[in-house]
Amino acid sequence: MSLSQAIFTQDKCIIRTKGGICQTTKELLASELFAEIVTRFIEHLRKQDSVLMAVFNGEKANKEMIDCLVNTLRMLGEVSANQVVTMSPEARIFIKNPDLLNDFVEGLYNYWRSFDRFLVCHSEAKKGENLEARPHRVFNETMEQLSHMVRAAYRDIQENITGRHCRIYRQVRAGSQVGLIAVKKKWPCPSGQYAMLRSIPMIRQILLNPPLIINPPMNKRTGQFQRVETNPLGGWSVDVEKWLCYPARVGPLLIHIFFNQIFMELGCSLANLFELAEDEDLEKKPDAIYTYGVPGEALYRYGSLPTVFFDDTENDILVGAVPGKTEFGYFGYLKKMTLTLHNIVMMKREKMPYHGAMVHILLKNGSKATVLLIGDTAAGKSETLEAFRVLSNEYIRDMIIIADDMGSLEIVSNGRLLGYGTETGAFVRLDDLQPGYAFGQIDRAIIMSPQKINARAVLPITTLANVLRGYPIDFLLYANNYEEVDEDHPIVERFRSSDDAILIFREGKAMAKGTTTSTGIVHTYFANIFGPSQYRDLHDHLVSKYFQAAFDSGIFIGQIRTRLGISGWEIKGPEEAAKALFNLISSQ
Repeated sequence: MSLSQAIFTQDKCIIRTKGGICQTTKELLASELFAEIVTRFIEHLRKQDSVLMAVFNGEKANKEMIDCLVNTLRMLGEVSANQVVTMSPEARIFIKNPDLLNDFVEGLYNYWRSFDRFLVCHSEAKKGENLEARPHRVFNETMEQLSHMVRAAYRDIQENITGRHCRIYRQVRAGSQVGLIAVKKKWPCPSGQYAMLRSIPMIRQILLNPPLIINPPMNKRTGQFQRVETNPLGGWSVDVEKWLCYPARVGPLLIHIFFNQIFMELGCSLANLFELAEDEDLEKKPDAIYTYGVPGEALYRYGSLPTVFFDDTENDILVGAVPGKTEFGYFGYLKKMTLTLHNIVMMKREKMPYHGAMVHILLKNGSKATVLLIGDTAAGKSETLEAFRVLSNEYIRDMIIIADDMGSLEIVSNGRLLGYGTETGAFVRLDDLQPGYAFGQIDRAIIMSPQKINARAVLPITTLANVLRGYPIDFLLYANNYEEVDEDHPIVERFRSSDDAILIFREGKAMAKGTTTSTGIVHTYFANIFGPSQYRDLHDHLVSKYFQAAFDSGIFIGQIRTRLGISGWEIKGPEEAAKALFNLISSQ
């Protein structure tokens, strides 16, 4: 691989290749990328007024001196410091203080690893070397080889400076953390404004090296997604070299998610949330398109917070768009817009979308039930599912996750409601997980902003088969996170009529938990600002139809008080809610 094909944007390094990578540490150190990293590190030290700048021994760190340092490090990758001085006397200035030079190399290694690092392999079938057709070689060998080369170069240089062999080896991922195969694919792309998307490479394989810890610019989402009357693809153009497409299976739908490289870490995190579409899926026209990271000011014609979507009835496709600004660098914008598009498509197909978590539970006493918890963000839906997991050894024979955040309902011929999901993963708050759970799953997790409020993890939790199977609903519950429990307000309360149920669900009352910029008690139409509030007439029609069908078929409809929004009950509340639900299921 030509390591000169690297792009630095913010705190990311994106390496692109059409073939193999360096075969030796000598090739690695001879690359333009190595020289660039050293130069960037020196500039970083200069801004910090670091003591490591003393490696230049009082000389000005100009291009000539930096080149000399780079050449010195390259030679130290092969021979000892004494030999380097003999071969290149001008290197004496750096080797004069070996301890300082060794500290410089340690700092350089850490500086490189401070970047979020991505390796993008572009397949070229024309040359008979289709990388996509041999993913094990591309992903395993190429990424492992790069990590090995970086570690080996670092160790060789330090050993040649100090004259001592390393005795403690830390096999960190020193190469890339994420590997992608991205190829240009023919797909049924509408004409006109859509044509610029046609040549953007589509991700066909992904290799993650979890736990992946990233620090996006933002840790909260603001506002709602606005329906607009013009196509947001107008007024700007695509630089194909800066974009990738993640074709996602979102429930039964195909949504092409195009993301700008400035949000590379967030775009790649989709792998832990949505199933990557198969090749045969790409032969179909997508149900929706989402462009995340639109450059410039093109979208600001829609207002100061232009997170927008357009219902293109002429081409029978939905289009979402979010600007490429720092304030939109949060995974919630990527996930929730995608689910908004899903929800709108499903409503048009006479399916009722929900904002909730669904699970099929099989108890050890032989009872079983499918439970759908509906509620706003941080109402305790996912947290109650985590409580189910913790209780599994005592009560549960098996538990199948169908949906963690959103899905849809369908009325079948016998009048029963079937529930479907959308995601194969979960985007969960670390603060609200059961103690130890996140650490038990850390080897698969993508962890975001662990040092901030609303720290999150993206975890794979189910399969696409479970998402799409369709489970008959037994319990339909509103997740109430704001009310205390007493004699008049039990943990689980059943509604007496469809009207009573619709009143509570429509009000969408919840205690905000800091996952968005909202605080205190909030009210959201059906706890779902992701489609239903923008298509309220259509949704109201579906609500009347589906709630009546639920009551007619004997589904238990009520509310469950998770108390997640009440201080001190963040863990115990969902746990007690889960136990109460177990008792109710067992008694049915």
